[in-house]
Amino acid sequence: MPGTDGLERSCKAQPGQFADGMRIALPRRGVERIEARFHGNGFSPHRHDTYALGLTLHGVQTFRYRGAERFSNPGNVIVLHPDEVHDGAAGTEDGLIYRMIYLPPELIGAVDGHRCTLPFVANPVTTDKDLWQALAEVLGDLDHEPGDLLMDDTVMRISAGLSRQAGIPRKTIKATARTAVMRARDVLESHCDEAVDSDTLEAATGLDRYDLARQFRRLLGTSPHRYLIMRRLDRAKRLIAEGSSLADAAIGSGFADQAHFTRHFRRAFGMTPGRWMAFHQCSR
Repeated sequence: MPGTDGLERSCKAQPGQFADGMRIALPRRGVERIEARFHGNGFSPHRHDTYALGLTLHGVQTFRYRGAERFSNPGNVIVLHPDEVHDGAAGTEDGLIYRMIYLPPELIGAVDGHRCTLPFVANPVTTDKDLWQALAEVLGDLDHEPGDLLMDDTVMRISAGLSRQAGIPRKTIKATARTAVMRARDVLESHCDEAVDSDTLEAATGLDRYDLARQFRRLLGTSPHRYLIMRRLDRAKRLIAEGSSLADAAIGSGFADQAHFTRHFRRAFGMTPGRWMAFHQCSR
């Protein structure tokens, strides 16, 4: 299959022949891609504000999601909705290798012009062949950034796959609410290292804070507060990748101190920033 050579190499791993760690690709258009390799428990309970979609390549992938234990084998596709708590572990002693892509909900929403609520896939493990192929092409090469044409095609195919797997017509969102949410998003992104309160967002959007919180979650899958925290964490990861210390990255991203930063980082990514930094250095 085109663009899947990297996946094929990962699938050839044998028990005991790989060390725990991650390969972290350079983010593009807010999209992150990783390969994780580990034995036993890999990630403590955490949640992203993105769609997390992945392919199990080797071993049995087990995780707790929406109150149930889930299992994924090679050939399966994993679909995690934004803001849903989950963990991650290898289900057997053979260890686990998988690749994931983290897609901002606004990219999925943009396919239909942000006119509808986000698609929710109840079953996080599927064998959707078209969705698998779309993911395999964008995850096949973590050493190079995907071009615009590939990313646009991938987002379109993933959006179609999510809607297909959701199986329920998505509700329409009024144009005024869409505009308000996008304006709030822009304010949060441009001021992520500052204190942004509800009064500021009300003034910027024309919606009261409760209606904004409701519409924001329908369109972007999370709350304005959590969106702000995640943009700070994104900024911190960039600073760490560029060589900043954990303490400097924390302060430079708007967190009160390193302890505050570490607490939010673990909740978002299931590991400490120190461990993430070590993985990132190993992936270079």
